[in-house]
Amino acid sequence: MKKLGIIGCGNMGSALLHGVLEAGFLKQSQMTVFDADIAKLETLSRELPGITYCDNAIDLVRESDMIILAVKPHIVAGLLRSICEPLEGKAVISIAAGWTVDMLRSHLPETATFLRVMPNTPAMVGEGMTALCSEHTLSEEDFAFAKGVFESLGRTVILPERLFDGVTALSGSSPAYVYMMIEAMMQAGVSFGIPRDTALEMAAQSVLGSALMVLSSGDHPAALRDAVCSPGGTTIDAVAKLEEKGFKSAVMQAMQVCADKSRSMSAPRQKG
Repeated sequence: MKKLGIIGCGNMGSALLHGVLEAGFLKQSQMTVFDADIAKLETLSRELPGITYCDNAIDLVRESDMIILAVKPHIVAGLLRSICEPLEGKAVISIAAGWTVDMLRSHLPETATFLRVMPNTPAMVGEGMTALCSEHTLSEEDFAFAKGVFESLGRTVILPERLFDGVTALSGSSPAYVYMMIEAMMQAGVSFGIPRDTALEMAAQSVLGSALMVLSSGDHPAALRDAVCSPGGTTIDAVAKLEEKGFKSAVMQAMQVCADKSRSMSAPRQKG
């Protein structure tokens, strides 16, 4: 029975923890958790009392077969230095943005295996999108296990690392763009006299329903858009105004900036 350890109980770490348990992929007895913030651990221990909560990262590594690094990118190097010896022979999954396969290889002991992944925050509600890097050193069994972990949080894809800067822009950071659109739709609704809470619900549900239409229909988004635009109707005028204001161009440019920043975060770093 494989035991999974999670270092870091922020948004993604907590989402992973709750997701695998709620999906029934793992039992509480198969989970070990550590976070430097004792208050977070105390809160989780009250919510999920059957999990092993460790006082330090070294104990967690020793207790676990596979370890997920769910910490901020700037913390990873120091963390790996502090747990390098007990990581011998362990499987490591990194969700840290900008941490490349070569960087992980240079900071991990030779006998440790690893996988780079890029999840996103909708994993917190079981609708995440996670990219798993095809260049990894996990065994076939461990890779299947890791894939199952992230499938319990939503959908997964397997992509080469050369596409991961684009992954960051397309799925890792994109919830922020969508939240901005929902906010704008809500504010417009309020300007029309619709109560704020109602406007927010209508905007969010419209985005959710539209996304489900794309995934379930198999139709191109442009075809679905055209189906809403009746000749001489209201929607076509709205679409024309969005085109005039450069809506699609703005989104694409924002994603390019995001991908460029991701690429810059992968600049070579010295070990030690």
